[in-house]
Formats: sequence, C-alpha cells, structure tokens
Amino acid sequence: MIPTSSALVVLAPEAEPSVGAHRLALDPSAPRGVPAHLTVLFPFVAPASIDEEVMALLREVIGGVGRFTATLSRTGWFGEDVLYLAPEDPAPFVALTEAVTRAFPDHPPYAGRYEDVVPHLTVGERAPQASLRAAEEAVRAALPIRLSVTDVALLIGGSEERSWHVAHRLPLGPR
Repeated sequence: MIPTSSALVVLAPEAEPSVGAHRLALDPSAPRGVPAHLTVLFPFVAPASIDEEVMALLREVIGGVGRFTATLSRTGWFGEDVLYLAPEDPAPFVALTEAVTRAFPDHPPYAGRYEDVVPHLTVGERAPQASLRAAEEAVRAALPIRLSVTDVALLIGGSEERSWHVAHRLPLGPR
C-alpha cells in the first residue's frame, strides 16, 4: 500500500472513549485508521512530495504557534449529513490552520470547497439519520471533553482499511 494522501490534524485521544465506537460505525475515515481529531489542513502535500524542505517549513510554522487547551463543549451539524463535536473556542484551531495555509498556499483547507474554516471533530457522516441522532445523544452525555493541544500530527494513508497512520508529530511552541 502506497499512501496517496496526507493531512495535518490535532489528535484528540481524550475524546476516543466517548466517540471511538460511534466513529468506527459512522465515520468512513475511522476504519481507515484515522483517529479522533480536529483537522488543521486536508488535503495536504502528496506523501511522495513530503521532503525535508516541507518538514522544515512545517516545524517552523507549527513551532511558532503556542500550545493551548481546548474544550469540546457541544455537538453540531453540517446539514443533516455530518455530526461533529465543536470546540468552545475555535480561534486557536483557526489560527493554526491559517498559519499553515499561509506557508502552503497551494493547499487550501478542504481544497478550497468551503469559505470558512469550522474546527470540529467528526463523529459521523453520511450515515442513517437515526444512527447519527443516537450517537449525538450518547456523546452529549460525555461533554465537555478537555483537550491538551501540544502538537500537530502529519497523517498519511489512502482509501484502504487501516492505511492511515501518524508519520510525524510536530510540536507546538510554548504557551
């Protein structure tokens, strides 16, 4: 399996106990090996093109953003298709995405499909409405979920099951 895609994400292991089983059933990325996360930038540079120059720029940009804490405090929806958890304060995530996008302008968030960056942790998408609503009720009971954001993970993978993995972890700077 040769990786075909990459993403920069903030991993959210603190959320896994509450969302892991729901994501596995309702989020197509979970069976591919993508853990609970908030996206910083996707799609990113093709894995075959991630060289030391790309990594050096990533380390510089991400290291220039300070560590922070975040609280996932509510559920939200994109239409009726995507259920997600939202951070109480999206600003640090938006700032991180904007910093990386400035450094890599050929890679806009979500390939430029959306005008605004909306930080979120996807719980499920394009799944039966009843299943998404049941997941929403279950995860609401676990809120709030506090995250300690100390680094950004570079994930690489493809469309195959369990193909995604953490290739690098890039530390944020001091607070």
